[in-house]
Amino acid sequence: MITLYDHPLSPYGQKVKIAMREKGLAFETVSPGGLGAGGAAGAFAQANPRAEVPTLIDGEVAVFDSTVILEYLEDAYPTPPMLPKSPADRARVRAIEEVMDTHFEPINWGLSELRWFKRAQGEQAKAIEAAAARQLVGFYAWLERQLGARAWFNGETFGWGDLAVVPFLNGSVGQGHPPPEGSKLAAWLARANARPSVIDTTAEIAAMARGADMPNVAELVEKGLFKREYRDHRLEWMIKSGGLDVVLKGLERDNIRFSPEFH
Repeated sequence: MITLYDHPLSPYGQKVKIAMREKGLAFETVSPGGLGAGGAAGAFAQANPRAEVPTLIDGEVAVFDSTVILEYLEDAYPTPPMLPKSPADRARVRAIEEVMDTHFEPINWGLSELRWFKRAQGEQAKAIEAAAARQLVGFYAWLERQLGARAWFNGETFGWGDLAVVPFLNGSVGQGHPPPEGSKLAAWLARANARPSVIDTTAEIAAMARGADMPNVAELVEKGLFKREYRDHRLEWMIKSGGLDVVLKGLERDNIRFSPEFH
């Protein structure tokens, strides 16, 4: 059976789980320890030197990075295909995925830094949130154009282009920034969320929240016990959106981290 190192809140992990469920693949999920403090070790760290989720283990094969995992699944388990047929459409949905992974994702991540981890307060927090809201308006307009007259980003059927978008838009909805009411994008999101693969994946988030007492993560950050990873696109977003002081304070207090060194 396929093993996926995962965390239910990871939109990158959600992409992979939706793909496997669409393909009818059996898999089990494992939540690696030590992620929050940057202390992941053992088999997980051996399989992924970046010590990030998702990481997929399929027999003797270990694959990390959500895009590379999707490529592996498409090669190893081609039916049903998640990519469109034509080279042009394949390039189009891969470009959409790249935008969501590296430009859209840090907005939701940054809002979590403010709301859950209390990295900024008062006027600074308001200014960063205003930048996020403005940016999301632009992204929603761009996504509406990418969707065009299609039923799905992928084309005629749900696929790669859709699973690459839905976790991130659901994240924005959770942050209080849904797509414009009555838009094609909002209608697409409702259709995507009605798919069993997406329903089962998003249900895991609710199950996690019900099944455990959520710690005061802001307090853990303040004590240096929880260190959020500032990957390149997240660092760029925080600085350009008015949070340079957030980064400098995090470095001073040693409660942010970057990708680990390879060994």
